Amino acid sequence: MTPAPALSLTDAPERSRYEAHEAGELAGFVDYRAMRGRLTIIHTEVLQGREGRGVATRLARFVLDDVRARGLRIVIVCPFFRAYLARHPRDLDLVLAGGPGADRP
Repeated sequence: MTPAPALSLTDAPERSRYEAHEAGELAGFVDYRAMRGRLTIIHTEVLQGREGRGVATRLARFVLDDVRARGLRIVIVCPFFRAYLARHPRDLDLVLAGGPGADRP
């Protein structure tokens, strides 16, 4: 089993995405749209050669922790985030009622 990579996780608001960098190179990202106290989580992608090492999972955790710390809510469009929240229901309180993903992760 390959050990989890050392990642630098950041919000890149100028690109409307959270990013994971490994050894200075982009490893994955989460696209979002920010609007009036909420983030719509659109798409999660891990770059080729970085799959299967927990990059997307660590990005999701970082995004949710950041959203919580900033007092924001989320709307889920991304299938990966929908599945992540199904496995981590403690974060469902961040999902904005009435938005996609609010009725089910």
